[in-house]
Amino acid sequence: MNDTANPPMCAGPHLDTRKPVLALPPKSADCHCHVFGPREKYPWAANRLYTPPPVTLENYLDMLRATGFERGVMVQTGLYGNDNRFILDSISAHPTSLRGVALIGEGITDRELEDLARGGVRGFRVNRTARTGLAFDVARKLAERVKGYGMHVQFLLDIEDHPDIDRFLGSFATEVVIDHMGRPDPRKGVDAPGFQALIRLLKSGRGWAKMSAPYRTSLQEPPYNDITPFAHALVDAAPDRLVWGSDWPHVLLETTMPNDGDLVDQIAVWVPDETVRKRILVDNAEKLYGFERS
Repeated sequence: MNDTANPPMCAGPHLDTRKPVLALPPKSADCHCHVFGPREKYPWAANRLYTPPPVTLENYLDMLRATGFERGVMVQTGLYGNDNRFILDSISAHPTSLRGVALIGEGITDRELEDLARGGVRGFRVNRTARTGLAFDVARKLAERVKGYGMHVQFLLDIEDHPDIDRFLGSFATEVVIDHMGRPDPRKGVDAPGFQALIRLLKSGRGWAKMSAPYRTSLQEPPYNDITPFAHALVDAAPDRLVWGSDWPHVLLETTMPNDGDLVDQIAVWVPDETVRKRILVDNAEKLYGFERS
């Protein structure tokens, strides 16, 4: 029986990151990672879902340097609940190269929202896959409040549970970002109702998707070829509405731990056109996260 008060530690990432064959364009951004600070300074939430591996911000920055990224987006996890101090402190230390996505609650004040925005936070996340995040109606209300601060709403969800997502989330006050390509089901294929609704959401100009974490729903070992058709479908439909993310350090992974150099080389398979790659890795990330324009 698992000890819910002290969940087991996640396996750690490969710290000997392989240098990828693919040369990334300057100012490329990894738009999805989770990073952890010293526990004595940033206490863990009592109801966390996992115990993180012993990795640091410097480990993450080392991975970026090894793979050719110059920018990163830190996504707050339930490890810290709504205490966003670590991502704010990290962005403060690296203001040109890091941005953040926070966790917030319904009771957040306008002053706190302003502080997040000034600190480099560009959105808040809602985790519906683990059922630990805000309810959709609460997220909709908060979207009305964060719009004036230049933030969006980011959702972790299973796209096939939401075949009306283009209408449902397309009516939010802010644009919305869908994690991990909506966690597509390779058994159902690209014509599945939820995935097609995601494509409609992106094409409407109200949504974005992160090309990230194929291992979350793949039925195969690396290089996760059963997810490639979904990546190609998104690139064909809406290349201006996509960003890429490593999902480092790949927490809660129960299959083979990928080397991040291999994940970067996979970008060339998902996005064969060099011009489109630059759009996804640089231009779109600048627009969505407010990095300085190249």
